Amino acid sequence: MLAVSLEVKTNPLQKANFCSRLFVWWLNPLFKIGHKRKLEPDDMYSVLPEDRSQCLGEELQRHWDQEVKRAQKDAQEPSLMKAVIKCYWKSYLIWGMFTFLEEGTRVVQPIFLGKMVSYVENSNSVTLHEAYCYAAGLSTCVLVWAILHHLCFYHMQRVGMRLRVAMCHMIYRKALRLSSPAMGKTTTGQIVNLLSNDVNSKEISKILKSSYLRGLNLASFFTVSKIMIFVTFITNELLDNWIIASQVFVVVMLFEALRFLSILYFPMAIEKVSEAVISLRRIKNFLSLDEIPQLNTQLPSDGEMMVDMQDFTAFWDEESELPTLKGLSFTVRPGELLTVVGPVGAGKSSLLRALLGELPPSQGKVSVHGRIAYVSQQPWVFPGTVRSNILFGKKYKEERYEEVIKVCALEEDLQNLKEKDLTVIGDGGTPLSEGQKARVSLARAVYQDADIYLLDDPLSAVDPRVSRHLFEQCIRQALKEKITILVTHQLQYLKDASQILILKDDKTVERGTYSEFLKSGVDIFSPFEKGNKQPASSPVLGTPTLMSESLVQSLPSPRPSLKDAAPEDQDTENIQVTLPLEDYLEGKVGFKTYKNYFTAGAGWPLITFLILVNIAAQVAYVLQDWWLALWANLQINLYSGALVKEDADVMLLLNWCLRVYSGLTVSTVLFGITRSLLIFYIFVNSSQTLHNKILESILRAPVSFFNSNPIGKILNRFSKDIGHMDDLLPLIFQDFIQAFLLVIGVIGVMVAVIPWIAIPVIPLGIAFFFLQRYFSETSRDIKHLECATRSPVFSHLASSLRGVWTIRAYKAEQSFQELFDAHQDLHSEAWFLLLTTSRWLAVYLDVICAIFVTVVAFVSLILADALTLGQVGLVLSLALTLMGMFQWCIRQRTEVENLMISVERVTGYLDLEKEAPWEYKDRPPPPWTNEGRIWFNSVNFRHTLDGPLVLKNLTAVIESTKKHRSDSYWRGKWHSAGHMKFVFITDSFHLTPAFPTPDSCRDWRDFPQAQPCLDLKSDSPV
Repeated sequence: MLAVSLEVKTNPLQKANFCSRLFVWWLNPLFKIGHKRKLEPDDMYSVLPEDRSQCLGEELQRHWDQEVKRAQKDAQEPSLMKAVIKCYWKSYLIWGMFTFLEEGTRVVQPIFLGKMVSYVENSNSVTLHEAYCYAAGLSTCVLVWAILHHLCFYHMQRVGMRLRVAMCHMIYRKALRLSSPAMGKTTTGQIVNLLSNDVNSKEISKILKSSYLRGLNLASFFTVSKIMIFVTFITNELLDNWIIASQVFVVVMLFEALRFLSILYFPMAIEKVSEAVISLRRIKNFLSLDEIPQLNTQLPSDGEMMVDMQDFTAFWDEESELPTLKGLSFTVRPGELLTVVGPVGAGKSSLLRALLGELPPSQGKVSVHGRIAYVSQQPWVFPGTVRSNILFGKKYKEERYEEVIKVCALEEDLQNLKEKDLTVIGDGGTPLSEGQKARVSLARAVYQDADIYLLDDPLSAVDPRVSRHLFEQCIRQALKEKITILVTHQLQYLKDASQILILKDDKTVERGTYSEFLKSGVDIFSPFEKGNKQPASSPVLGTPTLMSESLVQSLPSPRPSLKDAAPEDQDTENIQVTLPLEDYLEGKVGFKTYKNYFTAGAGWPLITFLILVNIAAQVAYVLQDWWLALWANLQINLYSGALVKEDADVMLLLNWCLRVYSGLTVSTVLFGITRSLLIFYIFVNSSQTLHNKILESILRAPVSFFNSNPIGKILNRFSKDIGHMDDLLPLIFQDFIQAFLLVIGVIGVMVAVIPWIAIPVIPLGIAFFFLQRYFSETSRDIKHLECATRSPVFSHLASSLRGVWTIRAYKAEQSFQELFDAHQDLHSEAWFLLLTTSRWLAVYLDVICAIFVTVVAFVSLILADALTLGQVGLVLSLALTLMGMFQWCIRQRTEVENLMISVERVTGYLDLEKEAPWEYKDRPPPPWTNEGRIWFNSVNFRHTLDGPLVLKNLTAVIESTKKHRSDSYWRGKWHSAGHMKFVFITDSFHLTPAFPTPDSCRDWRDFPQAQPCLDLKSDSPV
């Protein structure tokens, strides 16, 4: 378990010098650790102060608030885009200028290349000294481009990271402030979607269409430069213009530079900008939803505590004609207990929401003077220990804490938990029954020592004896000097109330004391007797009671008020939320993961065809460059007069070159498009298939799986991981395949043309191999940590949305916002390392490539006399192509492996333990289906193989047409009063795998018709 901590760890980047920042040397110690062992969360560096979630979120929130005020003043809709631009325009302007310089160095490179080829072509036009200067200029440009490119790339990505973190901060902040009507316009899934990748709600058909368009764009990146070169030289040939070698290779390299800008980056920019506009519009719509009005609960000048409601009328839906509450008037002062009763749907919970400020009045007023503690109808616990759930930010004081545990009947429950009150509950923790959650929520409220207590039916989830204990010891004694408003269906307690407020279906109200109702002849029980009134008598004689011996003994002696032991208002501390950090596998992604991924989208025949198409596309691509060099040599012979164009053989040769070159160009285009469409078709099918499989696997998983896996961990698979498989993985994988085959083809041509090129290529390849291997050892762990630290962000959001009313009632929004920021900062630590480590690899790869280009350039000049013009031009142009493509291939290979971690995480859910089959092969005799029966014979039950027995030697028989209370059939020992009924139902419905002893038996389990005939009403309604 990972407790959120705000402890600051030093980031070495803060103290790094200029050279260390430029060449990312400050990361070397981390790579040494990653080379020796698996990286742990403690190995990550602290997020930089300027990248902290709180700082970034508040800055963007300030710009957004200003934009909202401006829009209201001008009677316009606010624009989130304008707020983002005002916040980040300086960063984008500065790094945009550096990008302009970077592209300038890329354009200059073909000019230097052309001058060097001119020297070989005609030594009279360029001297040897000038040629060496051009070679030095080319080498310098290559090195400067490498440094500027990665500097700009890193800082642009960092700006994007900061924008994402700021947006998530604002989204979470807004989620805690949404009004109840606004909550009805969104869902937890939609908010998680905004935090993860926002556009992942596309239908499969739209994803497929989008993928095909991306595939065509990548295919055009692969082929368009070849088409442009083909059209250029064919036009020159048809116009009978002379083409010299220097012109050929300058044009080729300029088209290569233009290819990246016009074919790859420009369409990508349009795509990303359009996605950003759509995302910003969706986020803007969410941020524009209504917020709850801030309820002023400050004490009046005379210091009197009071809850006063006068002629209060309110509507949940403003368009509805029927009010939720109508004409309510009452006043409650310290020491008074107001009980609110009425049938389901009468507005009892809405009354408490109105006191919390959640339901604004349309008429009348409500005044709340004092600090509020609230217990919701559906009790909420957050991921953390039982103690932290009860303290809820208050400092621990043992005497008071123990007293609260006693009055809330939690002593025996805590004794039965393995770690007592330090047991982790909530998402990923030990499961609790609703009755236990209700008592923890009540204990949280009592420990706060508030002035006003709003209790929304906390007695409904517990049995009669525990209910009596809670009412007598907690509500009547511990809270006897407080303002207490209790919503309840247990009418036996009305006689002890100071006031009774009856809400009826027609929204009319009756108010008074128990004695006043009796004197006036008003029957306060008749409207609610059916299904509401619960007996106060003991359970059936001769059966074990539902309470521990110590609890029974505590009933006769009333507890003193807790007021004297109350902590000071300043006695607060950070709320301790504990969220599990996912485990992850060591080492690289296995072959099985790749096999499962590919075969999920297509069969082996189609995969084989895809491999052959890739090989054919690359062969055609490389042969086109080689053939162009032969054509250039032929043109040189024509230019020098060695060949005469009017000669029939020469014309035949020229036409042959033209036809072959045309055929290679057409083949490159066709194979390139076919390859791209096939890859995206297979990968999108794989993503869809795996999505459906893990959905089915999770739906068939036992309840114990959900107890041990936080909701954020599951949502992480379906949002971010599936999103990576839909959008990024097909694109990156195709890019890697193209780059890898291009590198192989380029090296093959270079070595075939000039064999001595193998001398620097072999050590270059070895260096790249070991560098990539050294990098991957650390990169994989960082990617795993990035995925693992992302889940707590989603878990915290989902947990906060479930308990949003409790959080707001306790004024804990700021505390939970700080916790969210801490989770975001932890994720930013991993994300930041993911960005910087990839830059580390890219810088070193490009520096090595720059050295390679320098060697090739100078050696080409030294051996110029022994080489043809086409050989020199081809080798230099291919060396420049290899400069970017070699390191890009290695980086994309690493990125593919990192993205395959998402596939590994998704496929890890394919083999989950499954519930018992929905139907069994054995069939019971026909009469059995007419008379159902459940028979437990000496059943022993534990949640896990190594866990304690929670049912021991249970024997029970429930006959047909009989109605039984679950506590009437217990034999032997049980886990706890609140837990045994939960376990009974869990075992009966196969909600968790049973680990019974050999002599245990449930005879209905063998009959397939049993489960379809059973129905379940959960104590936690859905």
